[in-house]
Amino acid sequence: MKMHYFTIIDYVIFALLLVASMAIGLYYAFTGGRQRTTQEFMYADRSMKCLPLSLSLMATFQSAVAIIGTPAEVYANGTQYWFIGCSYILGLLIPAHIFIPLFYRLHLTSVYQYLELRFCKAVRICGTVTFIFQMVIYMGVGIYTPALALNAVTGFHLWGAVLATGLVCTLYTALGGLKAVVWTDVFQTVVMFTGQLAVIIVGVHQAGGLSDAWVKVRDGGRISGIDLNPDPTVRHTFWTLGVGGVFLMLSLYGVNQAQVQRYLSSRTEKEAVMSCYMVFPCLQVALMLSCLMGLVMYACYGNNSPLEQQYITSKDQMVLYFVMDMLQNFPGLPGLFVACLFSASLSIHWLANECYISPNLFPLDDLKVSTFSAGFHFWMNSSFKEPPFITFIFKNVVFRFKAALSIFGMVGGPLLGLFCLGIFFPCANSIGAVIGLAAGLVMSFWVGIGGFLSRMPSSVQVLPLNSTNTVPAASGNITGPAVIDAASRPVGLNGLYSLSYMWYSALNSSTVVLIGLVISFMTGKKHGPEELLIVLYTYTEERNQKTQLDSQKPSNSSART
Repeated sequence: MKMHYFTIIDYVIFALLLVASMAIGLYYAFTGGRQRTTQEFMYADRSMKCLPLSLSLMATFQSAVAIIGTPAEVYANGTQYWFIGCSYILGLLIPAHIFIPLFYRLHLTSVYQYLELRFCKAVRICGTVTFIFQMVIYMGVGIYTPALALNAVTGFHLWGAVLATGLVCTLYTALGGLKAVVWTDVFQTVVMFTGQLAVIIVGVHQAGGLSDAWVKVRDGGRISGIDLNPDPTVRHTFWTLGVGGVFLMLSLYGVNQAQVQRYLSSRTEKEAVMSCYMVFPCLQVALMLSCLMGLVMYACYGNNSPLEQQYITSKDQMVLYFVMDMLQNFPGLPGLFVACLFSASLSIHWLANECYISPNLFPLDDLKVSTFSAGFHFWMNSSFKEPPFITFIFKNVVFRFKAALSIFGMVGGPLLGLFCLGIFFPCANSIGAVIGLAAGLVMSFWVGIGGFLSRMPSSVQVLPLNSTNTVPAASGNITGPAVIDAASRPVGLNGLYSLSYMWYSALNSSTVVLIGLVISFMTGKKHGPEELLIVLYTYTEERNQKTQLDSQKPSNSSART
């Protein structure tokens, strides 16, 4: 294992990121209404503009795992993964024209409140608990994976990195509320893009310039064409990325509480829709930078992978090794990229409201709600070595399974199906929703864990030619491209277990809808289309009247201040 080490300048730059993020939280904690009301703490007084919101929406799930995973994928298998950008079109247009108008006009305090209005409180609780499980796992992966890779490559103290980012996240989110989160996301997005761009520029220079770098990646077969293979077991094709990715995007940008909460903080519905539109170019830029990093890595290393040379022990460490190797003569740039990496980790921790079931389940006044959320935030985000901090447990468990489990497809897919069942099928009832969600979760973990077990043991090696149509050799190593014919294609349960992870969200959401409809027809419908419209319209009118009354009298919290 070849180690590189930080200089003092690198540590200073990394520390400045943490200090700046915390300063933003402290600023919003002591200005304005000082986060004393639910409206201000959770929804930034519904005063956010579309540009900062769009950057925050992008940064929320542009995790450190993506920053270190996408370049390594492109380095090993070429630019086929870049076609996931095609899924961004429908994956953002559908939320902009279906989900956002519905949720915004209902004036919801939580996206899961819709499940209670549409079905019942039990369905809402089931959806909320499922989402908490999803986000806790994602938090573990998002903060622990880059810290472990950084520790392996540079010797940077593992728990020092985890503890520092965890504490900073806890402070600025618990004190500053959603305003602090959004503006910190904006700052961290700038840091992410700057760090990636700096690495690309220096890497191209080290590879001999743009023309030489292009020749190397072209001759190395890393520029992929469109793979139209319809086989759903092939990991990355145009269909798995461009179509399967749509369902993944819908689970993230359509019904995910972290994103819907940002939509609801917009000043108007039009600005909420516009912020969703503006996420598209932001995501394309982020994808482009990550893919270019992978190509630059190949231009510098070729087929002499640091993994093959045993300089590193896993694919996750490749990007950090490249940064430390290529930028070691540029003091400060390694620190800038690590700041970029942990900026992505810092962007995932606005969890309190996702986990908070809302005042309709627990009748609390505004001050108690904001205090409860801040305290709950501290408990969820604290990243210590010892129990009872549950995030630590998942950090250790999930890291070992992250190669096989697609978190958002396995857990976000059933949640997407639950919302689609309620929105598009008026005949669906509460019993069908609960059983459908349970069936979707069973299917997701059955296929996901079964696929993981069926592929053990395996290791990843760089391919000598560009191809995503590969199958493991007898030893379990990926040694080169292979044509998947009818004889070699897995059948039966093995075929199901071989399903590309990009189809998990589509499979699981479809399972929820189908099972939910069958059970609903068996047990009797809850509302017809007309009755359902009356329920939602009545709720909207009541919310509008309550909002008008609240605006005509000072709030309790204002009176106390």
